[in-house]
Amino acid sequence: MTDTDYRIHGDTGAWEVVIGLEVHAQVTSNAKLFSGAATAFGAEPNTQVSLVDAAMPGMLPVPNRECIRQAVRTGMAIDAQINKWSRFDRKNYFYADLPQGYQISQLYHPLVGEGAIDISLDDKNPDASGKRIGVERIHVEQDAGKLMHDQHPTRSYVDLNRSGVALMEIVSRPDMRSPAEAGAYLRKLRAILRYVGSCDGNMEEGSMRADVNVSVRKPGDELGTRTETKNVNSVRFVMAVVEQEARRQVAVLEQGGAIVQETRLYDPDRNETRSMRSKEDAHDYRYFPDPDLLPLELDDAFLDECRGSLPELPDAKRKRYETAGISAYQAAVLTAEVEAARWFDALLETGTKPVAAANWTTSELFGALNRTGKDIEHSPVSPAQAAELLGLVADGTLSGSLAKQVFEVMLETGESPARIVEERGLKQTSDTGAIDAVIAEIMAANADKVADYRGGKDKLFGFFVGQTMKAMGGKANPAVVNELLKTALG
Repeated sequence: MTDTDYRIHGDTGAWEVVIGLEVHAQVTSNAKLFSGAATAFGAEPNTQVSLVDAAMPGMLPVPNRECIRQAVRTGMAIDAQINKWSRFDRKNYFYADLPQGYQISQLYHPLVGEGAIDISLDDKNPDASGKRIGVERIHVEQDAGKLMHDQHPTRSYVDLNRSGVALMEIVSRPDMRSPAEAGAYLRKLRAILRYVGSCDGNMEEGSMRADVNVSVRKPGDELGTRTETKNVNSVRFVMAVVEQEARRQVAVLEQGGAIVQETRLYDPDRNETRSMRSKEDAHDYRYFPDPDLLPLELDDAFLDECRGSLPELPDAKRKRYETAGISAYQAAVLTAEVEAARWFDALLETGTKPVAAANWTTSELFGALNRTGKDIEHSPVSPAQAAELLGLVADGTLSGSLAKQVFEVMLETGESPARIVEERGLKQTSDTGAIDAVIAEIMAANADKVADYRGGKDKLFGFFVGQTMKAMGGKANPAVVNELLKTALG
């Protein structure tokens, strides 16, 4: 486990970057954290708001068991400490989209304690390039609403649809040292959340966003003053924030200035961060235990159910694939997204050999999906159809080139490989008589090359293979062609 050598080089030498991420992940659940209101994305403004979410007088919050369960399962997936006793606190501040005048969160006693996430910067050698990033805590809290500034020329409107939506705040330790590490951490965390099913990870829809904490220091010095860039909604933007904010801080320090602890915003159009407000400390929010909510007390039966419901996670799945002979790179590609891993597992369950399945999936299938702009969930080829195609290659019915032709037809029509082979006459032939006849014609038409080959120009063998395959429309069995050509050419 080693740090990267990433440095910002200024006029006074090299600077080290220190990064921590606070990721807000919307919990996949049937309702909000303390009410039964729906949470569907894209609904008309203020159509998914209960009396609790709107903070009407006399309304009392009731914790959603599923939200707590999903947060606990997430903690277990990163081998974190699960706190059987936790408590909700009120974080007090005034904003127009916060109808209560406070946010219910967890500061002093979070649901989930310390854990870790292993990242890799090199898919071809994930273990050698690995690093462990500490997770300080995961706590659950309610989201605020949203101000809409584009609905009226002089007024801002409030949409409370997100008010009360359940969030997991996943707080890393400041263990990352480069934009690449921050990007790898966020991708890995997103993959784990999607495997567990506790968050859909859709950053474009706001169901996962990151607050990026950045500071710089001379290597070996004490930690510098950090800034926090809020609500960054893509891996690429997180990496850009680290780069740009670190360079800004180095420039300020080298000009004799000081870094102010503050909250900043990222402008992707200008690729720069801008000051938003001075950074508040915990005492500024006047945290105190929420008097309307009893502490959460989890029993062993609940924890056992949470642990028993966890799926095979990305690292374990990758190791299983590698044990089956699949390369580290292919295993990393196949496990990066949960849908791809599920599709591939379904292919393996048909009995298809793992290495052949991995080679075909990562090259032919993924290549075709990229070309057509489809994701694996909308693949026109099912795992069962893929298994049938690979089976036809394995038993000699199809050559590699014929399999490519059949696959293209499958993509267009959705028909089964066997039917395509039968209807279009694409079956590979091992008929030695037919192949011998073609070889004889090619040798007669290229007597000079036959003489050159027999005179020692061995590389011409490929020419004869190519001509024979071309003459037979790619349907000849390549192994049989090779054997018969060796005999014929002497």
